[in-house]
Amino acid sequence: MPSAIVEPAEVWVLAREHPAPLMRATYALSQALERAHGPRFAVWHSDELLFGVRDGRLVLQTLGGQDVPPPKVVLVRQTPGSMSEHRELTLLRHLERLGAVLINSAAAHHRCGNKLWQLQELAAAGLPVPDTLSYATAPLAGVVRSPQVQTPCVVKTVNGRNGSSVFLAPDTELLRALSGSLAQDVPLLLQEYVAASHGRDLRVVVVDGVPVAAQIRSSRDGSLASNLARGAAAELCLGRHPEGEALAVRAAAALGLSVAGVDLLFTADGGHTLCEVNAVPGWRPRMTSVIPAIIAYVDRLLAGAGAPAVEGRRVPVPGTGATTP
Repeated sequence: MPSAIVEPAEVWVLAREHPAPLMRATYALSQALERAHGPRFAVWHSDELLFGVRDGRLVLQTLGGQDVPPPKVVLVRQTPGSMSEHRELTLLRHLERLGAVLINSAAAHHRCGNKLWQLQELAAAGLPVPDTLSYATAPLAGVVRSPQVQTPCVVKTVNGRNGSSVFLAPDTELLRALSGSLAQDVPLLLQEYVAASHGRDLRVVVVDGVPVAAQIRSSRDGSLASNLARGAAAELCLGRHPEGEALAVRAAAALGLSVAGVDLLFTADGGHTLCEVNAVPGWRPRMTSVIPAIIAYVDRLLAGAGAPAVEGRRVPVPGTGATTP
């Protein structure tokens, strides 16, 4: 019989496979959780675990054969756009079915792994989003010739990250000329260009239904993307755009996210429209309220309060034996 881990952890950070280093925000969060929970906290990587069914029971093990007691709370710090349904997402589902509460749930990560899936949920919830077209199996050369495609438009992949694979097509001629050179491995989105927000957006971090940090991100070189990973400037602004923060909270709820980074565009009338929602948000060290808010939320989950539903099912509340309604 395989041995079991002697001191199981109740709280996990589940990170990307080795040897990739932890993202800066994930590293800072892990340090804070270790200070808060000591040996009850652990960092696991997705390539360290085996999981499956034995004798009718769900099992979780290390590659060396040790049984791993499931945690009570897992903070998932893998980017949804890079997760495979048959790999990382299957592990998340397995942990949920072992009774762990995931931040965020496997279903929420699945929804957020595709930008159009996000827009479907947000629009269905009655939230403002830019007009967007995509396609299933139609050839891109035919798509860009559709009279429904209006320019200028923003072109992006359904699973891009950090502002990569995003560009502004100013006219139909350029879009048609480039269509044969664009990557065909995943569909593209052809999205309304919100000129009032060119090179500028509002990022709001939401934790358990509360906006805990906000910043305006601005491109330094006049480019369309305002991602910090691409060199944009950032200005903290929590409380300055209350309507945008309230919209961010509604967007996180529509996607089933208890921790989210919501990106909003500025509209010509002084309002906001939703650009995209991140299930594994990063944050800058100056956003000092984010980590305490996440730790407080973890503590509430450990105490049995506010456990989120998993795909509409009742789920165990950590440490209680009860289930959510």
